[in-house]
Amino acid sequence: MAVITVQMTSRTAEQVGRPIVYTLGHDFQVVPTIRRAQVSEDYGFMEVDIEGAIEEVQRAISWLHTTGMSVDARQRSVTDDSNL
Repeated sequence: MAVITVQMTSRTAEQVGRPIVYTLGHDFQVVPTIRRAQVSEDYGFMEVDIEGAIEEVQRAISWLHTTGMSVDARQRSVTDDSNL
């Protein structure tokens, strides 16, 4: 399983109200874990671990880029455990 940490920052107040984390867990076969967040009515910042098969994690991150938010994916742990 891969775990990628993603930092997301909203650019508009409308983006703050979107169910981003829900959509990640519902529409993709990944487990999103919020590491930290700061949210107000017109600003939002989240650091989220996205865990799952590398293909699904990549699909989820690609979708995040379509939301219009600032998305910074940082590689944290990518392995398929095949050498264990």
